[in-house]
Amino acid sequence: MSLIAGASGRTEPAVAEAQLARAGGYHAAPTSLAAWKGASEDEMIAHCRAVAEEMPVVGFYLQTAVGGVKLSKEFWRRFALIENVVAIKIAPFDRYATLDVLRGVLEASAADRIALYTGNDDHIVADLVTPFTLRAGSCDTTMRIVGGLLGHWSVWTQAAVQLHDRCRAVASSPAGIPQELMALDACVTEMNAAVFDVANGFHGVIAGCHEVLRRQGLLEGIWCLDPAEGLSPGQAELISAAALRYPALTDDEFVRANLDTWLS
Repeated sequence: MSLIAGASGRTEPAVAEAQLARAGGYHAAPTSLAAWKGASEDEMIAHCRAVAEEMPVVGFYLQTAVGGVKLSKEFWRRFALIENVVAIKIAPFDRYATLDVLRGVLEASAADRIALYTGNDDHIVADLVTPFTLRAGSCDTTMRIVGGLLGHWSVWTQAAVQLHDRCRAVASSPAGIPQELMALDACVTEMNAAVFDVANGFHGVIAGCHEVLRRQGLLEGIWCLDPAEGLSPGQAELISAAALRYPALTDDEFVRANLDTWLS
């Protein structure tokens, strides 16, 4: 088991958080660059190097709709050259930007060293089963996204584990990808649209996750650190409708059967 603790903000607080995490026995630190809007990529690479001097680093490409910074392929090539980078969470919600990360890792000759995780909650299944075969020079290299670090997977997690197991199994199978598994990509994305409040620019993304957990009895309420955050009008109904359409992708019965034990 790996313990991961975030290192956020500008360099000084991020380095301090990495030091604290290392002292606490954590193994790696994701580095969010949301605090670096307006900065150059040179500055951001220097920041990442500073954090990586303290402990292994997980890159985090956060979508711009919720505060992320647009990053180039060249940034990801330079980032992947940092020896203490062990993984990247790819979460731009953008197929072109996703390929920028993959191309950057490939051109840094780091595909065997850096584990790739999807944070693209809008294409979870597709990311997990796609063989990303990219050409560099005269050679083709197939890269795989091996897991998910997803806000969507903070809810209905038993079903998420089962889905991940299925994706991993077929990704290495010579029989190919079953059509019914690929069809789940749209189903999961539709559920995510409700939970993440896509219709309102992700305003209710955190509250939506909390609402699912509240309904299951895992949270007492849907409060957020920012009091201005909450469910958008009609979002609760969309969550109900999505769960009703795709009950096999929820874990309500599993939670109900174990809730007393977990909360005792």
